[in-house]
Order: sequence, then structure tokens, then C-alpha cells
Amino acid sequence: MGRLDKEKALLQEELFERLGGQGEFSDEDIYEMIEEAVLSRSRNVYLSVEDKRQLKKELFDVFRRLDVLSGFLEDEEVSEIMINGYEHIFVEKRGKLYKAEETFSSEERLRNVIQQIVSSCNRIVNETNPIVDARLKDGSRVNVVLPPVALNGATMTIRKFPKEFFTMERLIEMESITKECALFLQKLVVAGYNIFISGGTGSGKTTFLNVLSNYIPGTDRVITIEDAAELQIQGIPNLVRLETRNANVEGENAVTMSALIKTALRMRPTRIIVGEVRDAAAMDMVNSMLTGHDGSLSTGHGNSAKEMMLRLETMILMGYDMPVAAIRQQIASAIDIVVHLGRLRDNSRRVLEVCEVMGVENGEIVLSPIYEFKEKGENSGRVNGNLIKVGEISNKDKLIRSGVSG
Repeated sequence: MGRLDKEKALLQEELFERLGGQGEFSDEDIYEMIEEAVLSRSRNVYLSVEDKRQLKKELFDVFRRLDVLSGFLEDEEVSEIMINGYEHIFVEKRGKLYKAEETFSSEERLRNVIQQIVSSCNRIVNETNPIVDARLKDGSRVNVVLPPVALNGATMTIRKFPKEFFTMERLIEMESITKECALFLQKLVVAGYNIFISGGTGSGKTTFLNVLSNYIPGTDRVITIEDAAELQIQGIPNLVRLETRNANVEGENAVTMSALIKTALRMRPTRIIVGEVRDAAAMDMVNSMLTGHDGSLSTGHGNSAKEMMLRLETMILMGYDMPVAAIRQQIASAIDIVVHLGRLRDNSRRVLEVCEVMGVENGEIVLSPIYEFKEKGENSGRVNGNLIKVGEISNKDKLIRSGVSG
């Protein structure tokens, strides 16, 4: 522990004793007490102007913000924060993982920060319910796992919400997609094709869904359904946002994604956007697409467009005792287009496949590639390649009915 860390620990302990429950103090009161404590300490120990400034900021973070996390959340280069117990923090910067020097002062302090985050979005996490998904005020995604499930102590993963609001033009500039493919997808969204976005962790599914939603006509009534609200739908005045709710301490009053999808169908939506399907709610998502809500969007974890179709089958089978053939027919009838994203070895996020769902043949869902990413090697660590058009869309009915040229 460095000299400044020791001073911080001493001051922190002193301030905890003075502040007690903290509830009766305003931010101004807290900051004034911190200033007094630092000034008093500087009379006994030499502290430079920079030392005092840093101590005051870090102590305020402890008492009124998110402790050591505050610095990482303010650092725009940090995209993900991983806490493996109070002494081990890792961060992702520019696609690479680093072990941070900063730590929480104790497991108790880490638990307090977790409760502060979770309670702010009406979630509960404890030993009875040790796993929870939550979000920060800026929309950053938070996952928490507590002991006894987490053997190394309280574990928290934060995927930061990007400060930059992405547009399709920005994705084209980043070479995530070509202009030709972007225009093609724009036509499909406007025409009301049901589009499913697949990809691995960190491939940019939510970002891409947000970007595609920019093409939804402003006259539509859109309902979004998410486990933890993070979508940023712009330019839709008639927008309803719904979020699931965990059970309370008695194990009651949970509001599931399935329940929200069923309720959304009674709210006269034009389109339904499901943030991500992870379980048997996939069946409700499929049903919503089959009940006249053309132009609906959703996302899911998959390693390819074909694998995503298999995962949807598996998710539906988790909650429904149905013949696999019937499930495949439902999926193929509901989803028109699958857009598959990937994070390449240079950490760039690219559209790798755009496929049309053709139906079921010989008991299997058939996908017809329209665009495919073709790699051409590397240059200075950057993966080179192009998103090549390899086919044409077969079902043009919605394009024709909407008056959008194919």
C-alpha cells in the first residue's frame, strides 16, 4: 500500500465514524467534512496540493459515489470493468484487459457499492438471490454474483454505456458495415421485415439494434422489452419502455419477459423490440412477430446465423413441450432476416452475415446468405476484409406492399 493509500485509509476510517449512517448529510456537508479532515491531516503529514486534491476526490467517491469505480467510469477508454472480489479489479481498454492497481478497502465496502447500484434500479441481491442484472444511471449494464455462488467474494461486471451515440454513418466509417448493406437493411426496417440480430458477447448487438431502430418511421407505436433497460430508441414519440422485475425477498411479484411480451400485445404496438432473449421467452418473442407486428426486432447470443436458429429452438424447448418440427416452423415463419455480428481478433466489430430465413426444408431451417464478410488478411494488426453481396432477397412481398423499392 502506497503512502497516499495509507492516508486515504486512515481518513476514511475517521470519516466513517463521524458520518455514521450518512443519510442526514448533503453532498456539500460531506465535502466540507472531507476538506476539514484532509486539512487537519496535512498539519501532521506533508501532503502536496495534488495529494490533497486526489484525496478529497477519492474520499468523496467513497462516501457519495461508487468508490474506486468512479474513476473507471469517468475514463472514456475503459469499456468494461470486472471486479473479482474486493482486491482484484480488471478493466478493458481498447480491447485489452489490464489489472487495475486500485482496490476496494474491504469486502464490506464492495458489498455496499453493489447494494447502492442494485437498489437504485429496484433490484434485490442477497445470499438468497445471489445473481442479479442491473444498470447504472447512464445505462451501463451491471451483472452481480454474490457468495456463496461466487467463491472469490462478491463479483461484479460492468459494461459501460458508450458516451457516443452511434449512427449507421459512424458504423460505416468504422468499417463495421458497408454503405450498400446499410441501405439494404434500412429498406427492410422501413418495409417491416422482422429482423433478429445475433452475435457473441461484446459483438455490438445492442448498439446495432439501436442503430437499426433509427430507421423505424416516427409514426409507429413502439414497445421495448428488456431485462435491464439499455436501449436508446430515438425519434419515436409513441414509445413505451418496459423492464422485467425480479421477485421480492418472499420470492413473489416477479415480472418476467414472457409476461411483458404478452402484455405488450394488448397495448396496440406497431412494432415490438425485445432487447435480448435468453430463455423460453423466445417463444413469446416469436409469437409477437407472428401476430401482425411486422418490423419487430430482437437480439440473442449465437456464434453464427445458423447456430442462432438452433439456440432459439433450445430456448423454446426450455419452457414448452412442443415437437421440434413445430418450433422450427414457428421460428422460420416469424423471422425474416438474421444479421450476425462478430468481434474479430483485432477487436473490431463487424457485420459478418446477413441471411434471409427461407423456411423449413427436410426438417431444417434454411438460411440464404445475402451478405457475407470475406477476410483478406491483416495489415498492421487490422483485419482486412469486405462485406460482399452474395445473393438477393427472395421474399419481396413486404417491400412491394410498403412501396419501398427492392
